[in-house]
Amino acid sequence: QVQLVESGGGLVQAGGSLRLSCAASGRTFGFVAMGWFRQAPGKEREFVAAISRSGGSTSYADSVKGRFTISRDNAKNTVYLQMNSLKPEDTAVYYCAAARLIIASSRSDDYAYWGQGTQVTVSP
Repeated sequence: QVQLVESGGGLVQAGGSLRLSCAASGRTFGFVAMGWFRQAPGKEREFVAAISRSGGSTSYADSVKGRFTISRDNAKNTVYLQMNSLKPEDTAVYYCAAARLIIASSRSDDYAYWGQGTQVTVSP
């Protein structure tokens, strides 16, 4: 069982930066791949970024490549999402998720554990 708690969301102007954190409970953090997803009002949840169990492999949605960076600190049981050059279309609730996989998966069905979400709002 893995419990996830996101933090770091907020209101920022376009072009600004935010760093999201996701703290995981339990001793299994080092055995799970992690991902970030987001859901904007009236839209389906979409993949943002993922990182493999070891942290050696990452994957990004095309819409965030070059702007967002996912990382993890297994000693602190925490995964991060550094978001730079934010755009109004990045506005959404951001969720972190854990999957009992080695690879960095973009498929939401692969993720068994989800956080409660943190709101990110980017003003024009």
